[in-house]
Amino acid sequence: MAVLQYYDVILKPVITEKSMAGMGEKKYTFLVHTEANKAQIKEAVEKMFEGTKVKKVNTMNIPGKKKRRGAIVGRTAKTKKAIVQLTEESKEIEIFTGL
Repeated sequence: MAVLQYYDVILKPVITEKSMAGMGEKKYTFLVHTEANKAQIKEAVEKMFEGTKVKKVNTMNIPGKKKRRGAIVGRTAKTKKAIVQLTEESKEIEIFTGL
């Protein structure tokens, strides 16, 4: 298991209709490192985005899809998503404003 720093945990935000609807309830969705746990995700969000306080973190492991090319069968890479709920007095995350 690799030692993860807080800047290695969050890979990119997920921008979908469902994740944008959750922003009204202060829920933000991110793709995260597959070996990151909830405590590491909480620490990374609070350090990367000033003024945020995390209330709850939900994670989902997404297995890779089967792909084939001729007779060769393989899989795409597995991923992990995290839905981060902020507290009521927390600031909003700036990268999502204006979308």
